[in-house]
Amino acid sequence: MTSEIKSQNNNMLLAFLTLVAVIAVVSLVGFFMLRKGPEIIQGQAEVTEYRVSSKVPGRILEFRVKEGQQVKAGDTLALLEAPDVQAKLEQARAARAAAQAQNEKALKGARSEQIQAAYEMWQKAQAGVTIAEKSYKRVKNLHDQGVMSTQKLDEVTAQRDAAIATEKAAKAQYDMARNGAEREDKAAAAALVERAQGAVNEVESYIAETCLLAQTAGEVSEIFPKVGELVGTGAPIMNVAVMDDMWVTFNVREDLLKGLGMHTEFKAYVPALDHDIRLKVYYMKDLGTYAAWKATKTTGQFDLKTFEVRALPLEKVNGLRPGMSVILEKD
Repeated sequence: MTSEIKSQNNNMLLAFLTLVAVIAVVSLVGFFMLRKGPEIIQGQAEVTEYRVSSKVPGRILEFRVKEGQQVKAGDTLALLEAPDVQAKLEQARAARAAAQAQNEKALKGARSEQIQAAYEMWQKAQAGVTIAEKSYKRVKNLHDQGVMSTQKLDEVTAQRDAAIATEKAAKAQYDMARNGAEREDKAAAAALVERAQGAVNEVESYIAETCLLAQTAGEVSEIFPKVGELVGTGAPIMNVAVMDDMWVTFNVREDLLKGLGMHTEFKAYVPALDHDIRLKVYYMKDLGTYAAWKATKTTGQFDLKTFEVRALPLEKVNGLRPGMSVILEKD
């Protein structure tokens, strides 16, 4: 009987020890599994892109590049066909030719035949003045001798004065024919030429827009229309990524911003390249009330905002492409 009781006690003790051991193992597993690990912040590589578009509407005539192709500044990207703009150029050139003809006419003045006729009229008027002066002197001498009446002297004097006035008018007509148009008329004709030239320059600038050029070296990331399609004024035709201007963007909750201040350097991991890179923060800005946030306590004493953090690679990273993930671990 005593041996049975002793056996039962041993079994109970063994069961108790087993239970304690199980509880200890579960506790240790739970401790290691539920222990807070490092915070993982995932960002991605970004790149500057510029959009290629035209000032004039037209039809896509030809693409000189393909998506993924590297281009240099000044390379031809695409050609547009714009017959309406070409027609406006012909109109502008015709208007310029007409304005130049008017300007040449104003500068040249009257024709040689008109100038010669005005000169002959002036010479005729001078001859009339000479005869009138002689007649005046004869009558004046006779009047002084008492032979000629005062009325006759007055008539001859009036004829002489009229001849002098006629000679002055003829001289003025000759000068005007020889000198051409007045200064104001010449200035107006020259201004018309300048205005017409400005219209030609404007249309030619539109013609130049039918040949789309790369403004900066980069990589063609996307082409929107197809050959033969119509594009409107300012419509995007393609995007060019400036691969030399690349950065990494992280969205970081503010309780994890420690160590990510302005101009701080840190290390991050690029899974696609399977190696670490060094980055330096150059931009920080909160994402506003619309961004993701998290209450620090269930009672909601205050909320944590999210900040956009941008960092530049400290050295060129071969193989880093826009959209690649960049991992930052926060202890």
